Amino acid sequence: MSKPKQYSPEVKERAVRMGQEAGKDDPSLWAVVESIAPKTGCAGATRHNRVKRQELDAGMRDGVTTAERERLKARERAVKELRQANEILRLASAFFAPAKPDRLKKK
Repeated sequence: MSKPKQYSPEVKERAVRMGQEAGKDDPSLWAVVESIAPKTGCAGATRHNRVKRQELDAGMRDGVTTAERERLKARERAVKELRQANEILRLASAFFAPAKPDRLKKK
């Protein structure tokens, strides 16, 4: 399996702009993307995803924007770290908790 190609931000932006301009004439986004993909050297599905993501970020389509998605990921990471820290503290407090008085008495 080969490593996926990396495109510069300028190439990505130009391809998205081409898709938007061609999309004015054709209502089918997929048809537009398929016609542009060979010109940019990128797979149709990749181009389709980028066009949809740009439309989401521009507010032309309903959904979660890239900025919101990144903010949610950061918060989920923070919650995960806090839960792990709480679990460690809970186990440590159980380990270091003093024994019950009735256990200390030896008969």
